[in-house]
Amino acid sequence: MATLDRRALLKGAAATGIVAGLATSTLARSAVAGDPDRSDAEIYGVPTADPLIEQRADPFITRRTGGMYYFTGSVPEYDRLVVRGAPTIAGLAAAAETVVWRRPASGKMGGHIWAPELHRIDGRWYIYFAAGDSDDVFRIRMYVLESPLPDPRDPAGWTLRGQIATEWDSFSLDATTFAHRGRRYLVWAQSEPEIAVNSSLYIARMDTPWSIATKPVRLTTPTRSWEIQGFRVNEGPAAIVRNGRVFLTFSASATDARYCMGLLTADAGADLLDRACWAKTPDPVFVTDERTRRYGPGHNTFTVAEDGVTDVLVYHARDYRDITGDPLYDPNRHTRVQKLYWHRDGTPLFGVPVGEGGPIVRLSPVDARDAYVRHEEGALRVQRDVRELASSQFRFVAAAAGDGTETIQSVDLPDRYVAVVGGTVRLDPVETAFHRVRGAGGVALRLAADPERYLLHDQGRLTVGSPGGARGRFLLS
Repeated sequence: MATLDRRALLKGAAATGIVAGLATSTLARSAVAGDPDRSDAEIYGVPTADPLIEQRADPFITRRTGGMYYFTGSVPEYDRLVVRGAPTIAGLAAAAETVVWRRPASGKMGGHIWAPELHRIDGRWYIYFAAGDSDDVFRIRMYVLESPLPDPRDPAGWTLRGQIATEWDSFSLDATTFAHRGRRYLVWAQSEPEIAVNSSLYIARMDTPWSIATKPVRLTTPTRSWEIQGFRVNEGPAAIVRNGRVFLTFSASATDARYCMGLLTADAGADLLDRACWAKTPDPVFVTDERTRRYGPGHNTFTVAEDGVTDVLVYHARDYRDITGDPLYDPNRHTRVQKLYWHRDGTPLFGVPVGEGGPIVRLSPVDARDAYVRHEEGALRVQRDVRELASSQFRFVAAAAGDGTETIQSVDLPDRYVAVVGGTVRLDPVETAFHRVRGAGGVALRLAADPERYLLHDQGRLTVGSPGGARGRFLLS
């Protein structure tokens, strides 16, 4: 009965534009096999509105607290702090926004207001943000607001706790905080004197939500080619603890199309204040994608979908490359969300910043449940250990005929489709329509043009032929 109730709840949420959550890839596959009525939106588990919120950069979405998600981010005017709330992530798009604090007309904190984050700590709300001064808008320092009220949208509760003091009185911003193994940490970006970069990343243990108790430890400084484009920048850290490790994403380079994300990793049992325990990926993990038309993705954070387990990547990006003037003053860095995937070795798979379209799925043959259909130079293969996430992501799109048939569109090559060309199954600009035949054992994909032929798995390849038992059924996750 609980399963039926949950299904009804999910369908009701989908009908109102609320996308319900999905547990894990493994649970997703078993759910499809046992529940043929599960929609692609339910499988994907996160909203597909893109952007989710327009003209809000440096986005931050809390985990659901007291039945609500709360959002904050930088506004294009850089003059105020805003908060909105909704019971679902999708609901944040249309939620009313409250101004909870405005910069003073002059003096300290009267300049640029950047990158707020909203955290619930010991029963109180805190906003970490960066502010410049009116006579020098780029004299950026980090500050903290506190509210004892249960609703962070209520401006009456907010009072200034003050500036976060670090080792140096220098350009500092993008403070984030997380708790791990009974200790709370602050991670931020700062320009350290005598280091010829714009900003590096630092970590320290906190003794209160507005102060640090230890000397800062420099975790990373921009040295690699993708970190020094336009500016030498490491900034915008965000922490997620999973699978026995602490992962720390960060953003690099100028805030135009060259903006991108890197990743630091430490063992969950390590001393996080020991710089040697952190390893940086040699290449960025999330970058501009010309094919999906998403430019300069970065300054990300993480939240969790309504199911309580599906991790969600929150970030901003533009939908055009060319910018007139200083990109810092281009208002169209929009808030976007997409599902964060995990590789079997426990590391995150970011894929590409996805373009417009409906829910995303991955296809696994029933006779190879731990493998995925992916494309490679036009060929379609079934492969385990897929690290190129986007090559294994697809969308079912209603075919032009309007007869209930669907095409299967590639996510990272949106002008290509799973197609049958001359008897060969490949990724191609030609669209092939399929009937999706749901059943307890998975989904069968029958060619609309030839009802006697189905998509089949054959030793790591996709072919077409007569119904073939498990090799002709797929699980969606």
